[in-house]
Amino acid sequence: MISFLVVALLGGAGLVAGGLYVRSVESGIERVDAFEDVPAAERPQVTEKAKGAMNILILGSDTRDPENTGGSRTDTIILAHLPKDRSSAQLISIPRDTWVPVPRSKDGTRGGRDAKINAAYAWGGVPLMVQTLEKFTGVRIDHVTMVDFAGFKEIVDALGGIDVTVEKGFTSTHSLNPDSRRTFQAGRQTFDGATALDYARERYAFADGDFARIRHQQQVIKAILDKASSGGTLANPGKLNAFIKATADSVSVDRSLSILDLATELRQLRSGNLGFYTCPTKGTGRIGTESVVLADTAKARTLFDAVRRDSVDEITAFQPTS
Repeated sequence: MISFLVVALLGGAGLVAGGLYVRSVESGIERVDAFEDVPAAERPQVTEKAKGAMNILILGSDTRDPENTGGSRTDTIILAHLPKDRSSAQLISIPRDTWVPVPRSKDGTRGGRDAKINAAYAWGGVPLMVQTLEKFTGVRIDHVTMVDFAGFKEIVDALGGIDVTVEKGFTSTHSLNPDSRRTFQAGRQTFDGATALDYARERYAFADGDFARIRHQQQVIKAILDKASSGGTLANPGKLNAFIKATADSVSVDRSLSILDLATELRQLRSGNLGFYTCPTKGTGRIGTESVVLADTAKARTLFDAVRRDSVDEITAFQPTS
């Protein structure tokens, strides 16, 4: 989404020239079959009121995480809702350990039971993740974007760093540094790519674990957008091109998503129009041997029903997480 918003800004100086540039970027982005194996009969229907709105599933995988030995789970799950008037965007993070029903995979060998939501990707790739999210939320997913979480490093470095306010100091023990440690002091500071990645991936240093990581990821997303849409970036062709290339190298999208069309639709959107939320939960618990996040199903149903009906006022009534 950050890439879409920034390339849209190119149209301010000349939409034709900007469009040609976006097409050249778009041609180099990897495409995935996100919906091919999703049973059409089981997908949520779009209400009349919500026609024209768009829901994008953003999946992030921390492929450089030393803990991630399987390489097939998705560590970040965000449902991005774009209202029909495209005047704002609501990004709802879903904790990766949320306990949900996972439909059976296409080959019939996995799923068909309750599990952590990120198991859906491991068992059936993007299509099973789409199917699981649609079953859990009741929201029809229109498009999917997959992001190499480690790509944040290159993206941030291409921008020359980002400004982030650290609420409380902590030490990461899963850092990119040779000794695997990085200490963060409280206060506003500028992060380079490696520092931003360490900040956005850490969860063990906090009592609320993955919830803290979600808040930090949302901070980083906003900080990247603020820096990318600033005059210093837009007025510097070299920096802008490096940023767009780094972003394009880190993402893949479904086969039907037109980046040019979406960029054009989002050309007026800025970070001030973004709302960040987290799926309502009852906290953490244990099911069998697994530590899981327990969804507050009643509140989640209310939130996602508002998304399904494109009721922005009802969505924003939920307390933002940042």
